[in-house]
Amino acid sequence: MKIFGISDLHLDSKKEKPMDVFGKNWENHDLRIFEDWHQKVNQNDIVLMPGDISWAISLKEAELDLRTIDHLPGRKVISKGNHDYWWTSLTKMKAYEFDSIFFLHNNCFQSDDFVVYGTRGWLTQDGDDFRVEDNKIVKRELIRMNNSFKSEISYDSKLKIAMLHFSPFDSKGELNVFGELICKQNIDICLYGHLHGKDGHRNVKEGLVEKTRFICVAADYVNFKLKEIVEI
Repeated sequence: MKIFGISDLHLDSKKEKPMDVFGKNWENHDLRIFEDWHQKVNQNDIVLMPGDISWAISLKEAELDLRTIDHLPGRKVISKGNHDYWWTSLTKMKAYEFDSIFFLHNNCFQSDDFVVYGTRGWLTQDGDDFRVEDNKIVKRELIRMNNSFKSEISYDSKLKIAMLHFSPFDSKGELNVFGELICKQNIDICLYGHLHGKDGHRNVKEGLVEKTRFICVAADYVNFKLKEIVEI
């Protein structure tokens, strides 16, 4: 079994938010992702998707995009991004009875060999865009991350993976509060996305920090191809 990662699909079944306004590299990005997906992923594989899945603003509107993902090979674990305005309560999302989608929301995805935790995260506190009122969001997201850690039923999983949408690093490339929490929990692998374009990609930091391997899987950063994370 292989575990892959990709975030920031920014799907738009209504064709109202063309992503190529952000650059020619985004032309037909969804079709390119799906083509690569079919080439790489088998039914018993896992695809981790840390946020910005659909431009939809309601769960009903997002259904077609989510059904498209549901019909792709493999099991998908999805966490929230800052543009996932359709995201709602776990009960409401589970009511759609997707066959192969697991939503990370104050919970964790657990198997015999690995466990996946996650939350959205938020802006780094040393950033220019950070406002005083953002502190409340940071505290709430830290609570959700801790809830995800605490939801694990058994603690003998061989591999521990965390998903964030926002970067776990600050503007200086040091761990922010989310990155510190993840390292404190001895997470093996942390995936994140959100960083786009040349300016965003300059802030990408990957590799081993303490005992955790950090990997950016933002769609344009990985050239709209699923990133193989590990084979179990």
